[in-house]
Amino acid sequence: MAMITLCRWRLLLAAVLVLEMWASLSAARTAPHASMLERHEKWMVENGRVYKDEAEKAKRFNIFKDNVEYIESFNEAAAARPYKLAMNKFADLTNEEFKASRNGYKVVTSHPKPSSKLSSFRYANVTAAPASIDWRTKGAVTAVKDQGQCGCCWAFSAVASTEGINQLTTGNLVSLSEQQLVDCDTSEDQGCNGGLMDYAFQYIISNKGLTTESNYPYQGVDGTCNTKKASSDAAKITGYEDVPANSESALLKAVASQPVSVAIDASGSDFQFYSSGVFTGQCGTELDHGVTAVGYGTASDGTKYWLVKNSWGTSWGEKGYIRMERDIGAAEGICGIAMEASYPIAEKC
Repeated sequence: MAMITLCRWRLLLAAVLVLEMWASLSAARTAPHASMLERHEKWMVENGRVYKDEAEKAKRFNIFKDNVEYIESFNEAAAARPYKLAMNKFADLTNEEFKASRNGYKVVTSHPKPSSKLSSFRYANVTAAPASIDWRTKGAVTAVKDQGQCGCCWAFSAVASTEGINQLTTGNLVSLSEQQLVDCDTSEDQGCNGGLMDYAFQYIISNKGLTTESNYPYQGVDGTCNTKKASSDAAKITGYEDVPANSESALLKAVASQPVSVAIDASGSDFQFYSSGVFTGQCGTELDHGVTAVGYGTASDGTKYWLVKNSWGTSWGEKGYIRMERDIGAAEGICGIAMEASYPIAEKC
C-alpha cells in the first residue's frame, strides 16, 4: 500500500512539473506579444494616433509589429553599416501606404519635363569648391517643415531652394509659401497628387514672385488659389537651370554655390525608418520624392555624404535631415540624386 501511495505521489508530482513547464512555455510565447501590444499603445499615445474601430486597430498593430521586427532585425545586423533605423510616426503604415502619402515627385506623362529657361550651367567652371559646406550654418536654410499626408514634396523642395537663393541675394532668410504652389501652380503640377520642381520655378517666374508662409500658410490639402495673397510677393527668381544629369561632380559644384532641388527614389523601408548616420542602403532610380541638397561633407569614418533637407518633420531622420552617401561610383548617384537636380536663379539687389 505504501509503495502504491508513493507511486501516486510521484505521478502527481510529475504531472505538476509538466503543467508548470507548459505554463512557463506558454507565458514565454505570449510575453513578447503582450510587450508588443504595450509598445503599440505607447506609440499611439506619443503620436496621437486614434483608430476608428478595433478592426482597424488590429490591422495597424500587425503592421506596427512587422515594422518593429524589421527595424530591430536590421539594426542587429547593421554593425558594418553606417546608418541606423528607428521607429517613427510612420510605424503603422505599410511601405506602399507610406509612399502614397509622402512621396510626390511625379513626371506628368502627358507632358515632357520642362526645359530650363537658361540652358547653360553657370557653375561649370567652379574649381575651388570647399571640402564641405552646410548652408544651414550660413543662414540660407529655414526650419524643417512637414508636408503631412499631402504628396506635394515637389513644392517643399522648390520652396527650400528658392528660400536659399533669396537669402543669398538679399541677405534675408524668409520662410516662403508651399501652399501657394499647391493651390495656384496647377497648369502642370497637381498639388497633393504630385508635381515637378521645374514647373514650380516656372510658376514663380510667371507670377513674379512667391509670398511668405505667414501670409499664405500651409494647409496640407488642395485648395483654391487666393490670388490676392499670391500677388503679395516676398521673393523673386529670374530663371532656373538644370544641373547636368548623372554627374555628382556637377551637382557638387552647384551645391557648393547654393541649395539645390533634387529628386530621389525614397521608396524603400530603410528610407521610411531612417534615423541616423550616412545612408548607404539599397534604392533604385525610380524618382518619386523631391528634397533639397543643402550641403555635403565627410563623416568621421571617411564616408562622403550629401546633406539633404526633407519635408517629413523633425521627428524623422536627423532632426528632419538625411545624410546620403556621395561619390558612389554610379553616375546617377545614390537613389538617383544626380539625375534631375535643378536650382533657381535670382539677381542680387
